[in-house]
Amino acid sequence: MPNFKCKILKEIQLPFQKDGVEFLWLAKGENVNLLFTRIKEENFFIQIKKDDRKQEWLIKGEKHTKPSQIGYLQKALLLFKENFTQDIICEAVALKHTRLIQKTPLIANDLKELLEQIQNKKQIYIEIGFGSGRHLLYQAKQNPNVLIIGIEIYTPALEQVAKLALSENLNNVLLIETDARLLLSVLESNLVDKIFLHFPVPWDKKPHRRVVGLNFANECARVLKDTGQFELRTDSYMYFSFTLETFLNFSHLKAEIAKNKNLEISSKYEDRWKRQEKDIYDLKISDFSESKRLDKNQKFAIENLKFDLEELDCIKKNFKNNVFKDDDFFLYTEKLYTTEKDIIIKVALGAFYKPEHVYIRLGKYNTIFVFEDPFKTKENLKAIEKLREILYSYSK
Repeated sequence: MPNFKCKILKEIQLPFQKDGVEFLWLAKGENVNLLFTRIKEENFFIQIKKDDRKQEWLIKGEKHTKPSQIGYLQKALLLFKENFTQDIICEAVALKHTRLIQKTPLIANDLKELLEQIQNKKQIYIEIGFGSGRHLLYQAKQNPNVLIIGIEIYTPALEQVAKLALSENLNNVLLIETDARLLLSVLESNLVDKIFLHFPVPWDKKPHRRVVGLNFANECARVLKDTGQFELRTDSYMYFSFTLETFLNFSHLKAEIAKNKNLEISSKYEDRWKRQEKDIYDLKISDFSESKRLDKNQKFAIENLKFDLEELDCIKKNFKNNVFKDDDFFLYTEKLYTTEKDIIIKVALGAFYKPEHVYIRLGKYNTIFVFEDPFKTKENLKAIEKLREILYSYSK
């Protein structure tokens, strides 16, 4: 992440605009200030942190609000350095030719970009944890009219499979680094034709860490079409039986079971298990009866939330960084910052397996998310409802 250190920080006159960069307002924290920055309709924070012991300043991008192009952040930092600092100690602002600044066509930067790209796609397959990509690329070759979405948590795997797909002229592949449960929770209902989960980490001693769970099964049922299918392939009998038991919570479904079935394509893990003479289990689930619609009209609990100046002062005095946990969501009130009139609160929230970090601006007239709204997952909605309760308690 680009950054630099300096000995002297000049007075920052706001708003400031030059060369397409706008510095609009400053939020002050205990030892860190946040400068709201805009370039070409992209908004992000520059973090200004003072080290009292060394008597120096560290200027860098705030990691949870970084822009889509690292060049935007670099440009903003260089402009800030030239106009508001003196005595530079060290800097790492110049762009490096690394994967951080390269755009791979088949990789979506985030869920918002992926959702935009899958609009109007007639057929969609999803593979969760595609690893080396053998099965994913095979499906892409065999089904040229189907969009194959691959989910993986390891960036090198995404880049390698994207390169392989491009080398084979497979343009019906879209990869993303995310948690499968989060992706399923934001997809439209009755959208997907097949979901593959091949050789997931079994977590036999820590079953709570498995991708499969009742909520996962419910989301599979919702996003799959009436003719859709979920497919598990695993070498773990415990994972196989656990998954079958989980899906049997539905009042109606069709389950196909097979053992040691040879497929047209074999993953490197499957090759290893076969050499070890381990059993391979297949489970295919279809014909779900419960397929609920995604409620697009849900609203976050902070909408229309207003505080007067006295209440804002109470929130400042009573604010605590604290963690609140429930069965299926959490909320962490991390930090509080102040502008001339408003309060900015940074919170982490949502599902335990995929938290989101958001900034919320509390003002006299309204309460808003500083940047984009978080996804309207049930976990996020519950967390924001909890935050509303907390803010009300702080304001008294």
